Amino acid sequence: MSGVSNNLTAILNFIAILASIPIIASGIWLASKPDNECIHNFRWPIVLIGFLILVVALAGFVGAYWNKQGLLAVYLFFMALLIAALLVVLVFAFVVTRPDGSYDVPGRAYKEYSLQGYSSWLRNHLTTSGSWQNIRTCLADSDVCIKLAQNYITADQFFASHISPLQSGCCKPPTSCGFNYVSPIMWTNPVNQMADPDCYAWNNDLSQLCYNCNACKAGLLGNLRQEWRKANIILIVAVVVLIWVYVIACSAFKNAQTEDLFNRYKQGWV
Repeated sequence: MSGVSNNLTAILNFIAILASIPIIASGIWLASKPDNECIHNFRWPIVLIGFLILVVALAGFVGAYWNKQGLLAVYLFFMALLIAALLVVLVFAFVVTRPDGSYDVPGRAYKEYSLQGYSSWLRNHLTTSGSWQNIRTCLADSDVCIKLAQNYITADQFFASHISPLQSGCCKPPTSCGFNYVSPIMWTNPVNQMADPDCYAWNNDLSQLCYNCNACKAGLLGNLRQEWRKANIILIVAVVVLIWVYVIACSAFKNAQTEDLFNRYKQGWV
């Protein structure tokens, strides 16, 4: 019976190993995005948790396959901690990305973004002057805005496009300023510059554009929100599988322990 329990635990740990792969893939996908490349603290937590789950699941598989009860106990302890950590990250990400600062603009397919529409935690940790200076420099060195000039030529093409929040906030001035379109990253002659402080921050210099605008900060948060919402779907499925695996593995481990104790008890009376 103990062998059956251990075989079941080995199979469950193989499933846990498979479940760690989409977690790691989601983390790598998040880290590869232009906005996350500029926010170093946000890049690797999911990858790290996924990698640790993979290592612990491998340890559990080895412990079950070769009947190493001590290793199985260590596996169960650390897997509980990692599942708890993943749940904390999921809940935290859901809470801080719940507010949506996007709003529709008449005559435009894309949306624009208000900084005040996002959570205070994200604003305080990413858009304050100390944090933003490094992020701003990183964004200016990227090709996020240059791609717009390569993909769209006419005003009609650009106004009908579904550009990313980051591009909407950082690569063009707010629509309310009334700038005239020359190219996606060149705008002239504003007719309503008093409409928004960002109107004065706009500069056609490629190293400037709207990187100093509140709209750019809001666009960065908008990108983060979209990406984390997509990743959360995969992470929720993975954590449900891991919890299911963990509960059954605990039961199998307990059964194996009980069976071993019973066998020792019988041997003592033989």
